Formats: sequence, C-alpha cells, structure tokens
Amino acid sequence: MRPGPEGVPWWRDAVIYQVYPKSFADSDGDGVGDLPGIVARLDHLAWLGVDAVWLSPFYPSPQADGGYDVADYCGVDPAFGTLADLDELLTRAHGLGLRVLVDLVPNHTSDEHPWFRAALAAPTGSAERGVYLFRSGSGPGGQDPPNNWQSIFGGPAWSRVDALTGRAEDAGQWYLHTFDARQPDLDWESPLVRERFEDVLRFWLERGVDGFRVDVAHGLVKAEGLPDWDGGATAMVMGGSAHAPGSDVVDLGPMFDQDGVHDIYRSWNRLLATYPGDRAMVGEACVEPAERAARYVRPDEMQQAFNFPFLQCRWDAEALRRVVTVSLEADGAVGAPTTWVLSNHDVVRHASLLGWGDTGRSPNGIGADDPQPDAALGLRRARAAALLLLALPGSAYLYQGEELGLPEHTTLPDDVRQDPMWFRSGGTERGRDGCRVPLPWQADRPGFGFGPTGRTWLPQPQEWAALAADVQRDDPGSVLWLYRDAIGRRRSRGLGSGWLEWVRVDDADSSGVLAFRNRDVLVVVNLGDAPVAVPDGRRVLLHSDPAGAAAGVVGADSAAWVDMA
Repeated sequence: MRPGPEGVPWWRDAVIYQVYPKSFADSDGDGVGDLPGIVARLDHLAWLGVDAVWLSPFYPSPQADGGYDVADYCGVDPAFGTLADLDELLTRAHGLGLRVLVDLVPNHTSDEHPWFRAALAAPTGSAERGVYLFRSGSGPGGQDPPNNWQSIFGGPAWSRVDALTGRAEDAGQWYLHTFDARQPDLDWESPLVRERFEDVLRFWLERGVDGFRVDVAHGLVKAEGLPDWDGGATAMVMGGSAHAPGSDVVDLGPMFDQDGVHDIYRSWNRLLATYPGDRAMVGEACVEPAERAARYVRPDEMQQAFNFPFLQCRWDAEALRRVVTVSLEADGAVGAPTTWVLSNHDVVRHASLLGWGDTGRSPNGIGADDPQPDAALGLRRARAAALLLLALPGSAYLYQGEELGLPEHTTLPDDVRQDPMWFRSGGTERGRDGCRVPLPWQADRPGFGFGPTGRTWLPQPQEWAALAADVQRDDPGSVLWLYRDAIGRRRSRGLGSGWLEWVRVDDADSSGVLAFRNRDVLVVVNLGDAPVAVPDGRRVLLHSDPAGAAAGVVGADSAAWVDMA
C-alpha cells in the first residue's frame, strides 16, 4: 500500500474509488459485472492513482435492491463469483498498493436471510422475532400498522406478518421496513444482533479487508416506542429532512440519528483497533447540522463520514464556500478529516446534475420524458468540480465512471428499469438505474468492452462511445487525464493533509468565485460569468478548460490550480 506521512493514518487524506460491482466489469459474458472483472480492471485504478477501493455489496442477495438486501453477510453471490475470487481481489489490490473497503448493511437484511426466515417460523415474543422489529398493529384486531411511518421507497413502512406465514396467530402482527418490504429492519436493541455483527466484522477483517462503508449509519436505532411522525418519508437516506414547526432545527424523525447509534460505533471502533493497518469505517450518515454529523467521527467512533451537504450543494460560490467552511470547522472540532464526494450509486451523476435546472439536491432519477440536462454545461462544470474536490484537504471519494465524465443515462427506457423505487412509487420516481449503467471500457467493442459478449444488464447510451476509457487514455485533454493529473499533484503537493485559507484573486467582483490556498497551491473556481485573471507570473499547474489555460484566465464554470511556491 502507498505509504502516507509517518504516523498519519492513510484514511485521513485518501482518494477512494467506489466500485458498484454489477456495473464495473464483466468477466464471463452474462452481462453482469463480477469480482474477476474487477480484478482484471484494477490496473486502471492503480494507473489513475487512487489509494483505495470501496466495493458496493457483492453478498448473496435476491437483488430486490441492487444487493443492499443481504441474504448472507459472510459470502459472495454466485453472480459475482466466490470467496476465492474475493481473496484474489484483495491480494491483487494490495499488490497494487490499493486498500479495499467493503460495504456493510446493518440497518436491514433481505427477507431471504436465514435470520428472518427463522423469525417468521418462530412464535410472537420469541428470541428469533426479537432480532427484527416485529410489532402488534393498531386498531381492532391489529388490522392497521403500528404507526404511520412511510417507506423511503414508497408506501407504508410496515407489512403484515400473516401475509408471509399464512398463520392465524400472526394476524395483527407487522414488521418494519424503512426501505423495501423485502428489507426488514433489524432491532439493534437486541444483544444478539450486536453479537452477530461483531462476528461479521471479524470475518472480513481476518480476511484482510481494510475497512467498511456503513450503509444507513444513522438509521440503526429507532426512537423508543416507535412514535408516529408527521414528516412522512421526507427523511430520505440521501438527505431529505423536515424542520420542526417554527424552528430551524432539522428533524430527521424517530427513525434516524438517535443517540444510541454511537454506542454501536464505539464498540466497532474498539474491535477494529485490535487489527493492524489502520482499519477504517466511513459512515453513510446523512445528518444535519454539521456539528451533529461530526459526532459520528469523534475519535472513538468512525474514521470518516460522507459529506452530504457538499454532495447536494448547488453550483453557487457562496453556498459552496459556506458548506466547505462549516464542514471543516465541525469536523476539525473533533479532530476528524472532512470527506468530499460529488456522486455515488444513489444520486444522479454530477456531470448531468450540474447541467440540470436545480444543481443542488438530486432528483430521484431522470427519464426520457423529463426535461433534459444541458450536457455540455454539465460536463464543463463537472471538470471544474473535480479540481475543487481534489484540492480540498481531507479525503475524497470518486464514483466509478466520473473519471470518464460519464453523465446520467437520462433516456433509459422505463421498461428496463429495476430499481424498487420505480415500482413502489408507481412509476412516479425514476429511481437510480440511470447512474448504475455498466461502464464503457473500449469504444469499438460490443457493450463498449464491459464484458466478452457485449451483454449488459442495463443498456448503455450510444454517445458513451466517445467517453470510453481507451479513447480517453489516448487523449491528454480528456476528463480521465484531468483526474489522473489532479490526483497525482494532490499527492505530490500534500493537499489532502493541507489546510484551507480563503483568498481574493483580483480586484473585480469576486462574488461568483471560490479562491483558496492549500499549502503552495492557489485554487480558483469560477462559478460566475466574468473571467478571472491568473496572477501574473504564476504557473498554472492544472486547468479544467484548456482554452482558458492558454488565455491565462479562469473563465465561467472552470477551475485552475496555480503554483504559488
């Protein structure tokens, strides 16, 4: 693995690349990505210069929610390969200097998990039922759900038990699913649940993984008594929230950000500390305000947490300046690095979002009948955003394909969609399939080289041929080379472990300009209309717009790194 500064954990300034296994690379031609496919493409990530790989779920799963419905936490789904393939991936990645994080999904299991099957087979009040959130219904005979909670994927968050068991004694019994009905929530008040998950952590740590991305990290513990909540389904995992009446306090509801989650992560922190190599956790904890989110990365809890306010910030200089400042201050107060991210498997790709009417919070997918993003504007801004992301102190996460400038597949036919959000919403939410389309590796191959047969589990847009990795590798002006150069200079200049100082770059109106120093690099991001001159006599290290670099200016929707040494 690439060494960091002596005594400094690797995760404090790492660039981590998210792999969604189903869509990264296919080795056997069935149209579905797999672990051997990932192994075959690890050279691409090593060449790109990232420090680590985060693998989205590869566990046995009926795939009701893209693998986030886990049926066995200590196995590999046959569609992705075997445990031996996972071991080979770890060996190969470590040999290339790449660390590996795996996804952990502790809020819920699949309804096909043996734990849930045992719970259904057992009687009400049994220890097996206590592993999940089974409750008696309300109304006469328990015919109504226990409370008014709504599922994030649409519809009620409760389902009847007797509909699954067919037993009369289960009439009036319900189970909670914050997401899909096929994803029953675990009850983290159960000591058995906590014991089982510590065993899961040990299984993967002993196999050599370097850490865990924790799914829905803020959702494990629910408020005592599971009270009604009038916020509906607005407490979305990707950052929806409700404000208490007459208050600016963000209310995530009784199902999120309960104080009890922190005891869980303290115990996991102690467990990880018994293994060598600075093992790490990053939490998907979409919590506001920043000071409360920072509680997840206190010294005895997680090492990182995703920065959702940055992910969801609109393309506006003042808004971004505020998010960056508040994030650094809140995380710095607890001694933690800030973690920056622009895209992931749950949101519209930022190369499209930045060309959308609302450049902030991502819509739940974009379809062919929806207003379409301005592709050229989105890509121009995405190049600039990449230089912003990689210049900030802390750790950065990249979503597979963003280094190619991939847009969302916004014209994906509705009849091929597979996201449960599409089905549970009755077709009113397009869902996340558009950001999960298989990657283009080779422009002149069927399926753009995703696999040996040309099959892909979701269709790729034809315009991706020009964005294929092999085409961009031969073009020094491509998005791919911009990312590679930025990652390399970020490392050589120590920007990840640096510090930020806001500055002005000229005497003109700078309200639309972000400018800051990080060590000996001046970073200028122009979100306004008027061009900004590069300081006289200073060398431009990187520029998101080659034409602007030649003219010595940072034009609208572009960014530059300037050598101030």
